[in-house]
Amino acid sequence: MISVLQLGTVDYAIALRLQEKLVTLRKEGRIGDVLLLLEHMPVITLGRNAKSANIVAVPEVLASRGVEVYECDRGGDVTFHGPGQLVAYPIFDLRGFPSASTTRKTLGAVEFVRRLEEVLIRTCAEFGIGTKRIDGLTGVWTGEDARLPANSSVHAESSTQPDIRGRLSPRGSVLSAGSEAKIAALGVHISRGVTSHGVALNVNTDLSFFNLIIPCGITSKPVTSIQKELTRVVPMQDVAHTLSRNFGMVFESQILWLDSLDALLSTNVDVPMTVPENLRKIHGEEDSAWA
Repeated sequence: MISVLQLGTVDYAIALRLQEKLVTLRKEGRIGDVLLLLEHMPVITLGRNAKSANIVAVPEVLASRGVEVYECDRGGDVTFHGPGQLVAYPIFDLRGFPSASTTRKTLGAVEFVRRLEEVLIRTCAEFGIGTKRIDGLTGVWTGEDARLPANSSVHAESSTQPDIRGRLSPRGSVLSAGSEAKIAALGVHISRGVTSHGVALNVNTDLSFFNLIIPCGITSKPVTSIQKELTRVVPMQDVAHTLSRNFGMVFESQILWLDSLDALLSTNVDVPMTVPENLRKIHGEEDSAWA
C-alpha cells in the first residue's frame, strides 16, 4: 500500500528535512511506503551532477524574482520548482516491489526510474497529451512522434478542448506537435533501497522561470506544461489525483489518501517526530520544530 499525503505549498528546505525524517523511518520499517504531493515556492535546485554555470541569472535577478537556490543529493543537473508545478516525492522501499526483470527479484534503480516515467506518461495521456521518453535523457517529453498509451483514458474536458497546435488522434485526443519539450523532470536518490526526491510535472507553471537556468543542462530543448499544451488552466487537484492513481497502477499497489502527517504516524509506536500543523509557518524555525 502507498500512503498519499498532499501537503500544499512547502518551502524546499522543509521538504528536504521531511524527506530525511521519513526515509529514516522507512529504513527502520516504522512506516510504509509514502508518496508526498506538493508545490514549492520558487527555487532552483542543483543535483549531484549539476554545473553552477547552468544557472544563467545573476544573484540580483534571482533575488528580485524571489528564487532561492539549494544543492541536494538527487541525481541530475539544474532544475526549477515553483507554484503550478506538481512535485511528487516517493519514499519507497524498492525491496517491496517485484521486478519485471528476469535477472532480479525486486526493483532496481533503472527500473524504478522507468516506472516513474511511465506514471508521468500515463498522467499526461489522461489529459490528452502524448508524451515519450528520449534515449539518453531522463524525464518525459512532448514531440512529433509522441503517442498516447493505448490503455489511457482521456479526461472529458481534454478531449473536447484540444490544443489547436496539436494533431487529433482517432480518439479525438491531443497529440503533441512541434519540437520536443520537457513537460516533467525526474531526479532521485536511493539509500539502502529507500528512495527520495522524485518527479516534477509542469501543470500551470510560469515557464519564464526556466529562463533563469539551462534546465538539466540541455540547451537544445525547451520546457512546456499541461497548461501550455492545452491552452487552458488545469485544476491541480485533478492532476494530483490522476498522478496518484497512476502511481498505484504502475507500482501495483493500493493507494490510501491521508489527511495529514499525523495520520501517517498515528499507527506507529515511539516515532520521534513532531509534525507542525502548517509546514509553511516553520520556515526559518525548522531546527526547533523538528528537534
